[in-house]
Order: sequence, then structure tokens, then C-alpha cells
Amino acid sequence: MARAGKPAQSATIIDVAARAGVSAMTVSRVINGRSGVSAETRAAVEKAVADLAYVPNVAARSLVTSAELRIGVVYSNPSAAFMSEFLTGVFEEASIRGARLVLLKGEGGRPPAPAELAKFASTGLSGIILAPPLGESPAVVQALLRAGVPMAAIGAYRVRGAACVRIDDRRAAYEMTRHLLDLGHRRLGFVLGNPDQAASAERLAGFREAVQETAGVEVQVAQGDFSYASGLAAGEQLLDASMPPTAIFASNDDMAAAIVSVAHRRQLDVPRQLTVVGFDDTTAAVTLWPPLTTVHQPVRRLAAEALALVASEARAAGGKARPRRDRILDYSVVQRDSTGVPPSDQPSAAGSST
Repeated sequence: MARAGKPAQSATIIDVAARAGVSAMTVSRVINGRSGVSAETRAAVEKAVADLAYVPNVAARSLVTSAELRIGVVYSNPSAAFMSEFLTGVFEEASIRGARLVLLKGEGGRPPAPAELAKFASTGLSGIILAPPLGESPAVVQALLRAGVPMAAIGAYRVRGAACVRIDDRRAAYEMTRHLLDLGHRRLGFVLGNPDQAASAERLAGFREAVQETAGVEVQVAQGDFSYASGLAAGEQLLDASMPPTAIFASNDDMAAAIVSVAHRRQLDVPRQLTVVGFDDTTAAVTLWPPLTTVHQPVRRLAAEALALVASEARAAGGKARPRRDRILDYSVVQRDSTGVPPSDQPSAAGSST
């Protein structure tokens, strides 16, 4: 159950690594004929290269011997699972391209102060990557724009001076909601993400679009902020309703995992008594019980694409930023064990509320 977010594109080293079940560094060693790789692993990588028709980026491989790239990464995100995937993608791509990473973290869930950002940007960076939600913070973007270096924002929409690397959040949420409706659910809960992120609004819009196509659906919406703690509060709110939802769609996996925890505490069986789905497909989706049905957002590839984009632009433009179009990657709906048909002992919703 998948939907392409953009036309087919050339395979990347991350794709080869995923197909072969190894790290990107191992793929790089095989491609470059280096030792330290078993015959079995080398054969698996070579087969993945052939299957995906992967063509190594000679220009990227040669960067190790040329002038050093210094890529700044700015982040402040409440989801540890998302950030783990994001940073893995950034580090793998940086190692392939011979780039040095310089990290700046906002403390306490807040973005770094404008003065701190300005100082960071003035240290001779070749490019800057903004992890969500910082790409949509006007104060952050304005402070970094003065540096005049290539910039990419992950998961963002329409950011001045930066390329946005994302998926089609609206369509992905629409497809997940259709999945719930096709299972027969007519009382749906939806947990919003950070209200300052466009992706949150896009996911809600996709949810509502699917709901409006089906008669007799009752909707309850709770506000979250993509954190586990906000998912706990939203789960309590939704399940305290006089007619609680039979299915809850949380805007990320951390909040969905929190809702499953609330359900367990209330001795509700998931999915027999309550269906729960998420968004992102991070490690949180497969480390809880039951494993979570979720939208697979290729976080590692989003991060790697952003780094590749700013690195290539820095090389081509001598470090001067140029306008670029958004990069929209593919997504898929991954069905696991947290979804089922609605309970037969609970009546259908009598009305519709969207």
C-alpha cells in the first residue's frame, strides 16, 4: 500500500545499503575495492548494486581528497526516535562525501538563540541543514540567511532561502485514514503534531479529506506536539470521551506509542478493542507491543538527501546559495499488528463531525 511522492529517481548508496542489509560505509568499501569485507557481504552488496542499477557518484567520492566541506546541522526535536534516524542519515552521507559535521542543538526543546545561530553561521560553513521543526522558525531562518550558504530544511514547506526535503504529508495521512475507514471504523480520533509545523496541518488536512468522503464518521481531535508526553495527554482525553474512538491516528510514532501505553493501562486490548496508528516508522514503531501500523517516512534518506543537496550546491556554486526546488521523496503505509476491525460490541457513530 504505497504512494509515490515524486517520479522514480536514481538509487543512492543508502538504497544499496538497505537492500544488502549493511551500512553505507560497507557499501563504500566494496565499491572502492577496499579490504575488510567478507566474501558473502561483498557478494550481497554487488548484487544490490546490480539490482538497483546503482551508479557511484564519482564526484562525491573524490571529495575526500579535495577541500573539506563543513556542514552545519541545527536541531531541537522532542522525538528521540526521529532524531536517531535523522542523525544516522546525516552521518552516513557525510562519511561518504568526506564532509565534516558541525552540530548545534537547541536546549530544552527550544531553537538556539539568534545570536548563537549567527555566530554558528559565521564559522565558515559550506552549507546548513535544519532538522524539523527549525526550518519553519522565522527567527532561525532569518538568523542563518545572512550567511549566504546553501541551506536545506527537512520536513518543511516553502522556506525562504532553503530547499525543502520532505514527503507528501497530506496524501500519506489521507491513505492511512482511508485504511482505517476501509477496516470499518467510523469513530476516529486524530492527534495533531506541533502547531507551528506545516506538516502537522498537512496531515490533518489529509485526514479530514478522507473522512469527508465517507458518511457517518465521527471525529475527535486532540492537540499534541510530537512528544511522548503530549501523546499520553491526548490519549487520556480521547479515551475519556463518552463515545471514545475505535481508532486513533497519531501524527507521529512517539505519540502513537504513548496512546498504546494509555490503552494498556486501561486494560484495552490493541487492536481488538482499540486500533492505533502512527506516522514516521521510527524504531518506536517496532519496539512496542503490538508493532505499530504507521506511515513510513524515509527519515534517513531525507537527511542524506539534504546533505547531498547542500554539499553538491556548495561545490558547484563556491558556497553561494542558489534557489532550488523542493525534493519530495516516496512514502508507504506499513501495516503491522496495531490495526483491526472495530469492536462488534460498540455501536457505530450516529452522526458526523469533522
